[in-house]
Amino acid sequence: MTKNDNRLTQKEDGCLSNPFEHNLIERSFRKALTPFEEFVHKEASSGLLLMACTVIALALANSALYPLYDSILHHKLTIGGGFFSVSHSLQHWINDGLMALFFFMVGLEIKREILVGELADRRQAILPIAAAIGGMIVPALIYAAINNGTDTISGWGVPMATDIAFAMGVLALLGKRVPRPLVGFLLALAIVDDLGAVLVIAAFYTDQINGLALLFAGFAFFMLVASNIAGIRRPFPYIFFGILLWLGMLESGIHATLAGVITALTIPANSFCQAAPFVRRMRQLNTQFENTQKDHKHIMQNIQQQKILQSMGNFIHSMESPLQRMEHNLHIWVSFLIIPIFALANAGIPIDTSTLGQTFSTPVTVGVMVGLIAGKLIGIFLFSWLVLKLRLSQLPKDVTMPQIASVSLLAGIGFTMSIFIGGLAFSNDSHLLNAKIGVLTASLIAGVAGYVALRLCTTKPEA
Repeated sequence: MTKNDNRLTQKEDGCLSNPFEHNLIERSFRKALTPFEEFVHKEASSGLLLMACTVIALALANSALYPLYDSILHHKLTIGGGFFSVSHSLQHWINDGLMALFFFMVGLEIKREILVGELADRRQAILPIAAAIGGMIVPALIYAAINNGTDTISGWGVPMATDIAFAMGVLALLGKRVPRPLVGFLLALAIVDDLGAVLVIAAFYTDQINGLALLFAGFAFFMLVASNIAGIRRPFPYIFFGILLWLGMLESGIHATLAGVITALTIPANSFCQAAPFVRRMRQLNTQFENTQKDHKHIMQNIQQQKILQSMGNFIHSMESPLQRMEHNLHIWVSFLIIPIFALANAGIPIDTSTLGQTFSTPVTVGVMVGLIAGKLIGIFLFSWLVLKLRLSQLPKDVTMPQIASVSLLAGIGFTMSIFIGGLAFSNDSHLLNAKIGVLTASLIAGVAGYVALRLCTTKPEA
């Protein structure tokens, strides 16, 4: 028996009480959250952690520890042996391996939003979809115009993406001043934005295609679809064939992280048990539980009630779809481990102050900064205005056009996906460094400007 067991005392209603239950952290865990609120809460919290990891990476890259930091990132790691082995640097494994799980999360979010989220209602979905398209096209055109005729034109995809974790971290600082429908608009916009980035990576940032490896990946995808059609709901087959798909795409020339999105789209989204049979069965089990109540002080002494509780747990588990369960279980790992590791591995930029002025005048840096800050603002706001003017959609409740403009500014935070695309677009280290500096600077400006703008156009709700 632990000390905590000794501390538990009996309430008048027969439930156990804990002297620490009024603790702030305890209360936050006890609070019931909707999936939307839970998603927002995790994204906001991970955004603050992401900011901290970015600062740490920048500090390491501009300190005496930089040689150690750089050598660790470029240390070769080999998986496999004999007839099959894959050898890459630690940074490469993070960007191509761990980030596949990030893209898997993106795929789950896209599928959920299309089925039951902000994108499920066609008329309601038109506004964030149009805003996201504008927020991708205009930044890409601005970058292309600035870098036209140079060897850096390939970076046009860098300013297209919005980092939802960073953006939600900024919104968290504003608290309840931000209307919930506006948060939903930003989430839907960012998810469509992620889908656009995935399509851009697949179509424009691929190497030469290895036909045999692509055939292997195709077989893995076929097995994933077959598992879905067969009604398999256990995660193991999807994990197994998802890994095979990732390995095939890793060697095929198509970026391996896209395997995460493809695998996510095959995860079943329907519940095994329908609501009405679930309610009837739970009532039966509840009655059985009451009827088997005996004079025991602890449920561990009542074998019948233990079996009934196990049955209840199984039925509750069956009501959750595999998509919902995987998203819930994986989200915390992606948000609080994988993305921070990506930031530590990619945000470490050695900054030479003597050449900083020259860096900010290069077409890459200027294109990325103007694309993210001005391009996102113009593209999202303009396309939103056009959709509303044509009466194809309508503003969400309690949301105003100044707030849409403020969110458009905030969407200029393009950290994770922008740096990721930059790594695909530039083989030249100096171009990649300039792109990263542009992304970090633009994200800082967009974050501050978006925060100030939202604070000015929103009011603090009355208590």
